[in-house]
Amino acid sequence: MRIRRFPTVGTAGAVAVALALTGCSAAGGGVAGQSDPTLDIATMTIPQSLDPVTAIGGALPFFQAAYDSLLKREPDGAYSPMLATSWTWDPGRTELSLTLRDDVRFDDGSAFDAAAVKANLERFKASTGANAKWFSGLQQVEVVDATHVVLHLDAPDPAYPHYLSDAAGLMANPAAFADAEKLKTTPDGTGPYELDSAQTVVGTKWVFRRAEGYWGERLPFDGVTMTVFDNETAIVNGLKTGQVDTAVIQDANQQSSLDGAAGLTSTPIDFDYQGILLFDRAGKLTPELADARVRQALNHAIDRQTMLDQIRRGKGAVTSQVFGTDTAGYQEELDSFYAHDPEKAKRLLAEAGHADGFELKMPRMSSIVTEAIASSLRSDLADVGITLTWVDVDQGDALRRIFSDREFSGFVMNLGQSADDWLVVKDLVLPGTFNLFGYSDDTVRALVPKIQAAAEGEAEDAARDLNRHLVDDAWFVPFYRMSYALVTDGGVTAQPQSGMAVPSLYNYKSVG
Repeated sequence: MRIRRFPTVGTAGAVAVALALTGCSAAGGGVAGQSDPTLDIATMTIPQSLDPVTAIGGALPFFQAAYDSLLKREPDGAYSPMLATSWTWDPGRTELSLTLRDDVRFDDGSAFDAAAVKANLERFKASTGANAKWFSGLQQVEVVDATHVVLHLDAPDPAYPHYLSDAAGLMANPAAFADAEKLKTTPDGTGPYELDSAQTVVGTKWVFRRAEGYWGERLPFDGVTMTVFDNETAIVNGLKTGQVDTAVIQDANQQSSLDGAAGLTSTPIDFDYQGILLFDRAGKLTPELADARVRQALNHAIDRQTMLDQIRRGKGAVTSQVFGTDTAGYQEELDSFYAHDPEKAKRLLAEAGHADGFELKMPRMSSIVTEAIASSLRSDLADVGITLTWVDVDQGDALRRIFSDREFSGFVMNLGQSADDWLVVKDLVLPGTFNLFGYSDDTVRALVPKIQAAAEGEAEDAARDLNRHLVDDAWFVPFYRMSYALVTDGGVTAQPQSGMAVPSLYNYKSVG
């Protein structure tokens, strides 16, 4: 089991727990230049559990401490070997063959091998985890021999390297599966660290110590502490006072409060974007939205730059596209495709037969749609004759009303922009969670298979054509990408992770 009870001295353990309960770790990363310090990470993300089937992107560092993945995703998004030394697709791109390391063992002495891979992947697919949907097309995991496994798919899915470098690729000891409850708090993998149960306060602070005899690259810290805070003001104070080494700060005002802070370095992370996801492009609930000119009018009505300046202090970049900057489909010129032009919006509405406007109802969750956002959108749309009616929904029934009951034609969301083109297509274009009514058109139907079945590096033209079509046909109403700040103290450096809102655990280095 990758959990150990490390010795404590006198009251030191009690002091550490007391500090954890107030949201601060006992010490920062130590003196700059000190070898093998402890890395103290502050976060507002609480992992649902430490069972890898529950892993999600924002909580991935918790899991990377105790579990290795089949593939490793580098900071720039490239894939490199980890537990799998190589991987190849068959010509039809429905069979992915993996070659595995033969020198890795779990703590109980059992080998990491193809049978362990099969057990993990099948368990992930059968789980109720947020990302189990990734394996909807996985038909069979074939064990060829101890170091070779073949994944058989029902159709090409070029995002599999992404899955296997993320939650789906985290490898736990199959012997731990019999006690799923224990695995939630007792990680059992082959990772670079082991959970220190004596210092960990589940829900508040997780403490990991270096795993002796780890097979892989030695990470630069003897230990990693991840402390959960309930607000960013406390995190900022912890950074300024040296109680934590690093954090990702999302709130624009909190980012500004760090400007010029001594000893701290801020690196921008551009991952999440905010905008209106339009579901009802066929006009089932709001007939006016079936006309692309109406959807284009919505885009021209929004004053993106003013929203960005006033709501996020300019920390971000306006955009009219849902493809992120790290995708092949991204095109810089599409960021400014829809200028703020109320007169053009009115003309488009008139051409579509709606010169007198119409009503658009959307749900409002106050945690996402602040009063400033609600007022700005209502005002901008009113200027072109569209009445925006907000319907307050609480977090408890929002999922049911929006996704199950399908009460609304769209809603405002914050979404991460994946670095993988096919994930953008799966999440936003194909029928599913964010394409509730399964809307499509001839252009989309022609381009999607070209992206899906293309060999690596050969889907760029189709992805770019699809992105341009989605923008021109106004499938969505994006506002802006939001810049977050990756903040580190003088003893630590960190690289943002392509396709993630937080760095991978492997992206931190010790200074000195």
